[in-house]
Amino acid sequence: MAHIIASMVRPALFLIVLLSLVQARAQTPEASPPAAPVVSATAAPAPDLATQPATPVVTGTVPVRITYSHVNVDGPYIAMTFDDGPSGPNTPRLLDLAAKKHIKLTFFLIGQNAQHYPDLVRRELAEGHEVGNHSWTHPVLSKMSNDAIRAELQKTQDAIVAATGYRPTLMRPPYGALLPKQRLWVSQEFGFKIILWDVDPLDWKRPGPSVVAARIIAAVRPGSIILSHDIHSQTVDAMPEVFDTLLAKGYKFVTVSELIAMDKGPVKKKTAAAASATPATNLATAPAQ
Repeated sequence: MAHIIASMVRPALFLIVLLSLVQARAQTPEASPPAAPVVSATAAPAPDLATQPATPVVTGTVPVRITYSHVNVDGPYIAMTFDDGPSGPNTPRLLDLAAKKHIKLTFFLIGQNAQHYPDLVRRELAEGHEVGNHSWTHPVLSKMSNDAIRAELQKTQDAIVAATGYRPTLMRPPYGALLPKQRLWVSQEFGFKIILWDVDPLDWKRPGPSVVAARIIAAVRPGSIILSHDIHSQTVDAMPEVFDTLLAKGYKFVTVSELIAMDKGPVKKKTAAAASATPATNLATAPAQ
């Protein structure tokens, strides 16, 4: 009897266990699928900064040139300048010579002299020459305050305007002495170009007309701004030789403003190969092309 009961219980237990497994599997949730990436409909893809062209940073305007000691020109043009006048005894002789040679000059005037010789200032302008401001009393401007510099330049402007109605746009500091920061504010306040030089015969030392002429002729090159002084008789005495020799070499005399108007900008340096292939020209002895 016991044997019969045992044989009946084992299948029942097996059936119960099987039903329990089936029920447990039915209650276990399936794994969720991986979430889809979130994409913005308006977002642009991130740029590859390593391959994007750089945007230039603008830090200010292109600097304007305000100081000239010479000018880069294509042709044989030069500017002959005379400081410290007008001079009663000497400037008329110089103007007569310039008229005879049909050349143009630039005069940087001392205000006191312009006030004393207004007729000469008018003649300089009437004959096609240019006049510029060279201060009232010829001081060392670099050692002066801004107010003192302003007074020197303004009095000279006023004297020239009173004599001629013309207001100069060029200024030459006595001795070339004007600090870079002073040049900047003087240019901004008066609208001046600051004019220096690249040829200086040291005529103020009065070495004699022939020496003055030789020094100028040897140093001139296209675009030169030549310094001299019409208050010295020796300088005016040297000018016939200077003018005749430079004209024979093919140079053309223009005013400083005309020379600046021809400016081609900074001189580009030649490569080593180009420099070696092009023979050097001595502009002091060879006629300008």
